[in-house]
Amino acid sequence: MSFPLRLEAISPLEYFASLVAEDEHFALLEAAVSLGQDAEPDLDTQAVLDQIEALGDKLKRRLPADASAMHRLRTLNRYFFRELGFAGNVNDYYDAGNSYLHQVLASRRGIPISLALVYIELAGHAGLVARGVSFPGHFLVKLRLPNGEAVMDPFNGRSLSREELEERLEPLRRKQGLVGDFEVPLGLFLQSAAPRDIIARMLRNLKSIHQQSEDFASLLAVQNRLVCLLPDAWDERRDRGLTFAELGQPDAAADDLVAYLDHVPDAADAEPMRQMLAELRDSPRPLLH
Repeated sequence: MSFPLRLEAISPLEYFASLVAEDEHFALLEAAVSLGQDAEPDLDTQAVLDQIEALGDKLKRRLPADASAMHRLRTLNRYFFRELGFAGNVNDYYDAGNSYLHQVLASRRGIPISLALVYIELAGHAGLVARGVSFPGHFLVKLRLPNGEAVMDPFNGRSLSREELEERLEPLRRKQGLVGDFEVPLGLFLQSAAPRDIIARMLRNLKSIHQQSEDFASLLAVQNRLVCLLPDAWDERRDRGLTFAELGQPDAAADDLVAYLDHVPDAADAEPMRQMLAELRDSPRPLLH
């Protein structure tokens, strides 16, 4: 007797987990596109990837095989910022859509990190090596050129000098006491960001937006992704527990707070988290019918 084959669609979170499971095979662009499934569960991620690929192929066809690196860079910037019209969303910077690549492609507006991911992908089609930089407060792109590296702001396309980068760092250095004998060299802030760190930064941007608006259902979707992406980041497990509590799910909240306290029992907020855990365990449960 034969049995019918059952094909069950995986959830957006399961799909995301498959993309970020291993650093060696981390699917950065696809993982970034998949974040949009929290806003549109039926989003066709492959169609979005194909759209970016088509933009890259169009750019590649414009460049002769012997084009110099500077010619490639000028062509890329003209194509990305002028012809395609990508730019920072200065009118609605904190809109969650700025972090969803399918919406960024549609509106041609985004925040530095989402714009950077599209730019970096197109740079590869142009024969250039570009990497993301998790610069404090503002994601940047660096490009490898024959005479060294160029650092570019994907929000507006400006190339940044060493002096400008130092100036951008000054408030952080003063705030954290990284001055004088404790000054950290600029180069340490310009290292290439690992793919996992890039996705974490995108998710934390969304986390901040949903916390500010108290959209706890959307926040939980982001927290689920962060826990999946960073299983050893116990503060994210704690924050997911707090989100479960806001959504009236005390058992799930308690599970996350127990995990947090088990792994970081001496955390600065351990005592208030223990008090909250006790309250969650004492909270009334709904009757089963």
